Amino acid sequence: QVQLVESGGGSVQAGGSLSVSCATSGYGIPRKCLGWFHQAPGNKREAVAVMDTGGTTTYYADPVKGRFTISQDNAKNTVYLQMNSLKTEDTSMYYCALKKWFFDCGPGANFDYWGQGTQVTVSS
Repeated sequence: QVQLVESGGGSVQAGGSLSVSCATSGYGIPRKCLGWFHQAPGNKREAVAVMDTGGTTTYYADPVKGRFTISQDNAKNTVYLQMNSLKTEDTSMYYCALKKWFFDCGPGANFDYWGQGTQVTVSS
């Protein structure tokens, strides 16, 4: 059974940094498509960052380019989202997701597995 468990959310003042983590288990194929999404109340879920763990292309949503970094630790089966220079508009629930095949890995892909989410709140 594939499971994704996020951790590391919390509250921070604008300009600060947070790192959220997503531990994955139950998916044995090393190369995968992983993504971080966010969803604020009343808004649709949107991709923040997406990576093909065996490729060279990483997607970042325009509002987070230069501020957020997605990375992975294969040995720990964990994907991270480092968030710097946080803004109040980054406040949201953040979800990690896994797509079973790395083909067509991108923000519009249909991801197969989702974590439960972790809240990030940025105050002014």
